[in-house]
Amino acid sequence: MKKNLFVLSAFVLAYGFGAHAQQVESINQQHVTSLVKTLSADDMQGRASFTPYADKAADFIASEFAKANVTPFKGTQNYEQQFTVYRLSPAELEVKLGKEKISSENVLVSTTYKELEWEKPGHVTIKTIAKDDNFRKVFSELSQAKENGLVLVHPKHAEMFANYKRYMSRGQLVRQTETGISNVFILTDQTTPKKFEVEVENKIEELQLTNVVATIEGKRKDEFVVFSAHYDHIGSHKPIDGDTIANGADDNASGTSAMLTLAAYYKNQPQPERTLVFVAFAAEEIGGYGSRYFSEQLNPDQIVAMFNIEMVGKPSKFGPNSAYLTGFDKSDLGKLMQKRMEGTGYNIHPDPYPKQNLFYRSDNATLARLGVPAHTISSVQIDKDETYHTVDDEFEMLDMAHLTSMIKGIALGAHGVVYGQETPTRVDKTQVQ
Repeated sequence: MKKNLFVLSAFVLAYGFGAHAQQVESINQQHVTSLVKTLSADDMQGRASFTPYADKAADFIASEFAKANVTPFKGTQNYEQQFTVYRLSPAELEVKLGKEKISSENVLVSTTYKELEWEKPGHVTIKTIAKDDNFRKVFSELSQAKENGLVLVHPKHAEMFANYKRYMSRGQLVRQTETGISNVFILTDQTTPKKFEVEVENKIEELQLTNVVATIEGKRKDEFVVFSAHYDHIGSHKPIDGDTIANGADDNASGTSAMLTLAAYYKNQPQPERTLVFVAFAAEEIGGYGSRYFSEQLNPDQIVAMFNIEMVGKPSKFGPNSAYLTGFDKSDLGKLMQKRMEGTGYNIHPDPYPKQNLFYRSDNATLARLGVPAHTISSVQIDKDETYHTVDDEFEMLDMAHLTSMIKGIALGAHGVVYGQETPTRVDKTQVQ
């Protein structure tokens, strides 16, 4: 009798998944194409954060959620989850090491405070980024330190210093002001200054950003599966043949369209076992502020998995109907997806570009640091993609048949997690940068 029950259960599961494989055929290339075209059109002007065009994109995404008849996420107004960030820009800056006055070009300030006045060690520790140090690594470590730092940077790092300086000259964005530690980086050949003076006064602007979030309640109301993509892009860029609009078709109109399509798809399926959350993140391109805010609205221990979707509009190096998962070894979500895709014609692979550090370059990283099995699904051949962050990232460069197949593949691969048959292992927070 037990054997017969086992055979019957296996049959039901196989039949159910077979039916699901048929249902994904309802995912329509024409609809996907319409979404991508709208989000990457010239009249979106590249969807840069803090512009009316990002707001326009957010409104369009909200309207698509409404058409799909999915439920606004808790605390949102018409699906829009608004939050505040602050931009700090130096209004006054004066630094001396000993008797030497340092040019402002050689000073980089990282702080959330309106004013800094340092004249002696006290709560300020003199630190260094030495000649043979990895600038990026040490900079990141110092940013997470527990004490204020006056950081002396060896001139060998002048180019990297200038890049960071250029980026931060647009204004440092922070979630809160007047909190945390501060670092003042100085490009200098001095190593042991006996005296220093630092005076900083910042201009502070209050700015609004908007995530767009919807949900489909599952039978297990407090277990969440997140499907996400960032909708912002970089706006304008260096002109090519007079074109200055960086349309962001692959990055990331493709991923946003995939997420919207999945929301509409699951709304027409039987009620999921777990609650599904669909989110279009703001401000990924300028520091992941949308995913940071979103991560604070849910208990991460209740998020079973996150399928973040980015740059899936072009075929992968693995051929048709294939994509890859970043951070494949950090949970077993990828293996669960592979098993679900067996025999379907779709497949998912480990990230083939480990040197590109892609696991940490998208919104999944925020939740992964909290232990969530949060990974990004992508297909872009990032090592040879010539349109990335250029004005040539336009709709015409995409393969819509491939993008549509990617959405079907994600639905197939996520089936066990969505319907409660599988639970991926958690990410070890100690192993995440």
